[in-house]
Amino acid sequence: MSMMADMMKSMHMPDMTGMDMTTMQECIEACSAASMAATMCADACSNENMGRCASMCMNTADVATAMMRMMMRPGGYDTSTMTSMMSACMAMGEACAAECDMHAEMSEHCRICAMACRAMVDACSKAMSGMRTA
Repeated sequence: MSMMADMMKSMHMPDMTGMDMTTMQECIEACSAASMAATMCADACSNENMGRCASMCMNTADVATAMMRMMMRPGGYDTSTMTSMMSACMAMGEACAAECDMHAEMSEHCRICAMACRAMVDACSKAMSGMRTA
């Protein structure tokens, strides 16, 4: 069992309206991985004069980190806010993956970033489909 799963079990959890904790944990981990990949890709792209890709990656890292942090604070859980944020996170992840795909053949970091963004989109989609509206 992961440290995060242990931490989540130790916390008082409000009514999460159907949110599966395993799915939530997977989404948090995917957001973390996408944030790290996008941060590293942004740095590499800025050194390769790929400004649009670097900016897209920095924005993705910020959105993914914000999503992850929201999910780690269940005391403030609100279904409407969570679904809006997940939608934004998925849109940013899709946009970043599309941008990185344009460079994937020549830049391994872009290929990896695109994969991490898609995994985040999939994990957020799965988590969102498991939520019921209040």
